[in-house]
Amino acid sequence: MTATAPPAVAADVPALEIRGAQKSYGAHRVLDDVDLTVRAGQVAVILGPSGSGKSTLLRAINHLEPLDLGYVSVFGELVGVRTRHGRLHELPERQVRAQRAGIGFVFQNFNLFGHLTIAENVAEGPVAHGRLDRAAARARALELLERVGIPEKADAYPRQLSGGQQQRVAIARALALDPRIVLFDEPTSALDPELVGEVLSVVRDLAATGTTLVVVTHEIGFAREVADLVVFMADGRIVESGPPQQVFDAPRHPRTRDFLAKVL
Repeated sequence: MTATAPPAVAADVPALEIRGAQKSYGAHRVLDDVDLTVRAGQVAVILGPSGSGKSTLLRAINHLEPLDLGYVSVFGELVGVRTRHGRLHELPERQVRAQRAGIGFVFQNFNLFGHLTIAENVAEGPVAHGRLDRAAARARALELLERVGIPEKADAYPRQLSGGQQQRVAIARALALDPRIVLFDEPTSALDPELVGEVLSVVRDLAATGTTLVVVTHEIGFAREVADLVVFMADGRIVESGPPQQVFDAPRHPRTRDFLAKVL
């Protein structure tokens, strides 16, 4: 296992492959034999009621939640584990951290460092991973803040920004290490309604670049507009998946139909 950038992979290798994923907390099984494939450049949106396992599945992708059974592979590389003598074994934490550098993660509650400026928040990852020196990392941070529409906030602190602006900083920070896939865990759930649109606009722009995205959200309109693949979860399982027009306009599973009847 290496901490350097992953090698090129064949065009038919999925961006994300999850097989047989199981996770329990005590007697409660949160993920129950989940299989999921996301192709490079796709936007996959995961929907479902609270407690259905959406966020746990997302956190399993970058090994923030190690699985009890099954595996996650990103662009052909197992995440958090390695195969030895036909069995999966945990990687050392140092190697897991190196893998996470290629998997961007945007949390619902921003998780910015309050004692750092906005530019310093964005630059911290490339410096900590030895990718860039501080001057180059700041230049990269300024480029990304321009990209998410708040270059003027570079020297402000998180407490001086609105929730929507803080989430845009979190997106810029997730992009600072040039990840091959970006995960969003309900990125608008902590925002006032009038701020939701500005964050979703940034995610739309990112999707248009061909970056592979996996988004847990309750924003049905966003999912219908941007997703290539809609995944509906209930009780720790994927009960239905497909293109937006199929899942939203002709859902096959009763749980999907019941859920959509309540939210549409």
